[in-house]
Amino acid sequence: MSDTYQRTLPILTDDNRHFWQGGKDGHLLLLRCQDCLHWVHVPQPRCTNCLSEALKPEPVSGKAEVETFTINVKAWGKGMKVPYTIAVVALPEQPGLRVTTNIVDVDPEKVYIGMPVEVQFEQDDDVWLPMFAPVAG
Repeated sequence: MSDTYQRTLPILTDDNRHFWQGGKDGHLLLLRCQDCLHWVHVPQPRCTNCLSEALKPEPVSGKAEVETFTINVKAWGKGMKVPYTIAVVALPEQPGLRVTTNIVDVDPEKVYIGMPVEVQFEQDDDVWLPMFAPVAG
């Protein structure tokens, strides 16, 4: 039996595949309404602004800012490394556009609200998990 933590991966559907597999090509893909240009996340069948069904995956910049975070010290599975940072990051493309993620490549005690971060992807099977790391420099 392995001591390596095995995370539970999302179930891929036609509605969310773009988000979980966009990282294969290095893109964070979110739905965008083709009628009013409003970004929609989490994936859903209608625009949250105009109720249009004309949603299409499009890349966002991958830049963000830490809006809030917590440092988790509980190992939820055998071999899971702690502590780690769970955060909500705000994307600049639209006010209120946020992604829940992990902050990586930084000591959790150095994460702060307002920290500029950028997306990087961690592949696990056929899923590319969008994680965010501090902007270099």
